[in-house]
Amino acid sequence: MTRLDRIVIVDHSPQWARSFESARSQVEPLLTEHLVRPVEHIGSTSVPGLPAKPIIDMVAVVDSYEAVARSLPALTEVGWVAAPEPHDVEQRKWSWCSPSVAHRTHHLHVVEKSSEDWPTWLAFRDHMRTNAEDREAYAAIKRRLAAADDEDRVAYRAGKAPFIATVLSRIAAES
Repeated sequence: MTRLDRIVIVDHSPQWARSFESARSQVEPLLTEHLVRPVEHIGSTSVPGLPAKPIIDMVAVVDSYEAVARSLPALTEVGWVAAPEPHDVEQRKWSWCSPSVAHRTHHLHVVEKSSEDWPTWLAFRDHMRTNAEDREAYAAIKRRLAAADDEDRVAYRAGKAPFIATVLSRIAAES
């Protein structure tokens, strides 16, 4: 199914944290036996003061990709829809949306703990929460890309990638 939600960047809303908590309370019990940490709010909506697409990104880090597979149908029973993305298999993750792929308000990434990606998602989020200069620069990039073409997700992601890579390199150098 095609995503019909356009790339629209809006000012940060305190409602996003509440929306995350509501969604977490729904999905976390379904995955509890496989989680290695609590479900976390990631992405731009998790950063106070950062404009974002109003889609709540979440990550559930699980012990085993294979073992959690038997618990995933329970997500469907509470209204989540499987929404595979490019490279999900290589990243050892599953993508789920709510209420639909076409008009999602929430995006859940169920990812194996051995995946290399999820720690960088948390590191980037935590950095953006504490660095106003980078938050402002990232906001400007996101707004510019969305204004250029609000339907081209590939260009939007590619346009953000150099900034994200630079920030992650700085974080790694500081560690």
